[in-house]
Amino acid sequence: MEALIKAALEAGEIIKDGFKKNKEVKYKGSIDLVTEYDVAVENFLKKKLAPLFPSHTIIGEESATGKEEPEKAIYIDPIDGTTNFVHAFPFTAISIGFYENGEAVRGLVYNPVLDEMFCAEKGAGAFLNNERIKVSETSETKKSLIATGFPYSIVERKCPDVLSMLGRVLSGTRGIRRAGSAALDLCYTAKGTFDCYYEFNLKPWDVAGGICIVQEAGGKVTALNGGKHRITGDFIMASNGLIHEDMLEMIKC
Repeated sequence: MEALIKAALEAGEIIKDGFKKNKEVKYKGSIDLVTEYDVAVENFLKKKLAPLFPSHTIIGEESATGKEEPEKAIYIDPIDGTTNFVHAFPFTAISIGFYENGEAVRGLVYNPVLDEMFCAEKGAGAFLNNERIKVSETSETKKSLIATGFPYSIVERKCPDVLSMLGRVLSGTRGIRRAGSAALDLCYTAKGTFDCYYEFNLKPWDVAGGICIVQEAGGKVTALNGGKHRITGDFIMASNGLIHEDMLEMIKC
């Protein structure tokens, strides 16, 4: 973990250097962006991590070719929240998640702009800047703050289900926040800021780093049916565990 943190801190300098600069923005979709900094951070981390973890397959957002799910994997999102990064909104992070046999075993999410380093290892707890964190103790949805995100596909086609879900959650909870980084939404659920987070149509690198952190903070992570979340699944819900079933029912209604 020390070597992983060191690599993330060094990669974070690339993000800090480019945060307020003009970026060369390219489009992977109608609103799905990539910058030269995404590519630089990913290449840096792959070069650093490959010799440290030779038995793992490294899968980065900017170089992935499909829905890969190897036995031992390191999923890297070099800049989760690229749109935030382009607009100098400081909710953006490096996300690194280790999976072995379909289980999250280690996670790191680092926001270099706000100097927040979240990390966890299976069985060892979750931490923010070396201080242990845990999920909230809120047991009522009406008193809960919920995080979510919207799929890029909402631009290409109408998404009535997403919007109808949003209406139900708004009326059944204290409120919703949509900050634009799945990795940080998971971490803020882990530290108790959010009571629950859900989202559709994410990629493995979006969530791989944050899942272990939520679980080690005492939270719960599932698929839409309440069963085990697969890293290549289409939906994720993470919560403090106390409101999880009620939130799933609210989403599925």
